[in-house]
Amino acid sequence: MSGIAQLTTDGSPQNRIFTTQSGEQLRVRKALLSRPIAERVFELTAVAATGFALLVLLILLVSILSDGLPRVNWQFLSSYPSRRAESAGILSSLVGSALLMVLIVVISFPIGVGAAIYLEEYATKNRFTHLLELNIANLAGVPSVIYGLLGLQIFVRVLSLERSLLAGALTLSLLILPVIIISAREGLRTVPRSIREAALALGATRWQMVRQQVLPVAMPGILTGCILAFSRAIGETAPLVTLGALTYIPFVPDSTWIAISEWSTQGGIGALGIALRDDLLSPFTALPIQAFNWTSRPQPAFHVNAAGAITVLMVILLSMNAVAIWLRVKFQRRFK
Repeated sequence: MSGIAQLTTDGSPQNRIFTTQSGEQLRVRKALLSRPIAERVFELTAVAATGFALLVLLILLVSILSDGLPRVNWQFLSSYPSRRAESAGILSSLVGSALLMVLIVVISFPIGVGAAIYLEEYATKNRFTHLLELNIANLAGVPSVIYGLLGLQIFVRVLSLERSLLAGALTLSLLILPVIIISAREGLRTVPRSIREAALALGATRWQMVRQQVLPVAMPGILTGCILAFSRAIGETAPLVTLGALTYIPFVPDSTWIAISEWSTQGGIGALGIALRDDLLSPFTALPIQAFNWTSRPQPAFHVNAAGAITVLMVILLSMNAVAIWLRVKFQRRFK
């Protein structure tokens, strides 16, 4: 207990006013008074950290674009790598990145979305599914170089796929599968349970309910998460370096396109299958690998080429993110 006495000017006590405030009440009052100051300090700190990160990103973008944009032209896009920086291009790495992305989409999208549908709509809640969900969440945070080592051991050495386009696509598909599964499950969870119950009450099977009612509503979130995962895959360098992707490829896999163009005249699907197998098992390179190779060169002209390759890669990534936003808005308007 504490007493507070009011004194007159000559020091004699005129009256005494006692307040009975406990120590806990005083601490609560001080905490309430200091809360606005602490919140303001935290807000200023968060704004400063965000502004610093954006400033560093802006400086990097300006530096890369100022060096890379003048280098990007048709000759740069349609030429193969060369020891002469002035005549070097990114044709083989650009085609390699495009083929990698097609294979990654074909492999990872149906597997990831299918796994999400099973875990969210069909699987019973038990120890096995709980362990499975825990492992998927943990795999989403594993460094990408670990997936490169895994792909090197399984796809290159055990399955004897060598350092081929198919091995690279399978490795990058493993890298983004946990992200696709998690984002697809989150998209499925946004669908109200009443839609599922109404479809089942009207006599629909579980698969009809999922295919005709749940998936169309959840598709905006699923597509957004998948495209962002594909954007991560196309920009990864560590798994491909660990896998042993080549840095100098003076050709592009074109036997499949030749087989398709000659199919109408020669006939037969066997030649197309052989050509497709040869392309999938052919050596490859990608834009991140090519940029990494050029930045390791001591000549400044190769650094300019690396800036040009990074500029093209950024355009591809921004285009994919724009497609993700467009698809999300389109599906949201459709089902609003």
